[in-house]
Amino acid sequence: MELKANTRVFKKTPVIFGIMLISIFLMILIFTGCSDTASKDGKENKTYQLKLAHFFPSTHPVETELVQPWAKAVEEATNGKVKITSFPGETLLKAGGTYDGVVKGVADMGISCFAYNRGRFPVMEAFELPGITYNNSRVASKVAWEGVKELKPREVQDTKLMMLLATGPGDLMTKKPVQNLNELQGMEIRATGLSAKTLKALGSAPVAMPQSETYEALSKGVVEGNLGPVEVLEGWKHGEVTDYITKTPFLYNTLFYMTMNKDKWNSLPEDIQEKIKEVNNEIFENAAMGLWDSQNESAVKWAVNKTGQEIFSLSEEQKKKWINKVEPIQNEYVSKMDQKDIDGERVLKKVKKLSIKYNKEFK
Repeated sequence: MELKANTRVFKKTPVIFGIMLISIFLMILIFTGCSDTASKDGKENKTYQLKLAHFFPSTHPVETELVQPWAKAVEEATNGKVKITSFPGETLLKAGGTYDGVVKGVADMGISCFAYNRGRFPVMEAFELPGITYNNSRVASKVAWEGVKELKPREVQDTKLMMLLATGPGDLMTKKPVQNLNELQGMEIRATGLSAKTLKALGSAPVAMPQSETYEALSKGVVEGNLGPVEVLEGWKHGEVTDYITKTPFLYNTLFYMTMNKDKWNSLPEDIQEKIKEVNNEIFENAAMGLWDSQNESAVKWAVNKTGQEIFSLSEEQKKKWINKVEPIQNEYVSKMDQKDIDGERVLKKVKKLSIKYNKEFK
């Protein structure tokens, strides 16, 4: 009898040992699983990996002076809970497909310009209308960001806007001097979108082409000038193939957005959202607002010192003539907005009021 009892104990021992091992394994699994999602005080401790897409080259200031510092600041502010990976140079989304790509979740965030989707963002177009003067990119960026917060346009409610930034004024960079409207008549100037319409109203002959093709076109005489931010003088070396700059702070402005997929934003804990908002405000004020100003200043100095560019400022009489020529574009805008059940007059008045306010602050 004693031998049989010992035999039964021996046979049960492997079973009991196996059950104990399984129990210990499950406890370890449960423990480690909990440690990934909760801290000792019960709060969520999850890491959020976010992808940001934009079309600027990896060496462009948008990437080096805006995206990377912003991503680093967000990671630090959230104690490493939010990590952002940038995909510059259209490696994740094309420039024109960035906003839709963010809406659909192809990228968690994106940076591009509204003008690439002309017609989809009717209210945003008001910030790029000719005839409105912006002293610099700080003014243009501040006007747009504050204006959108006040107007709350429906067209951008399907994402969570992080910030807006603008190039600010664009100037005429030409092979022949332009100091009055007569000298501009019939001149073939590279432009796109609304800028082409603006130049046509002034009597120029706009030629549509991307910046990437403009240097060759200028060097071969296909076009006689370009309308855009003067950063292209150095960044795209257009200063090598033009000779004159005519200051036209009322003809041009391009507006860019940094935005986030709304579902992704809503999935973030409230405390993390608040930290990101704080970083957004700081980066907007210290980096985004004046991003194009520093580029433009550097480019003008380079063009004047290295290629001998000559700079013209229009007389007050000429400014009035030019602005009178492009004001019908503003009236047309208001009419089109009214047809879309948008108070175009209210939108335009808001943009003009804010531009006057911030032109006085940022001279």
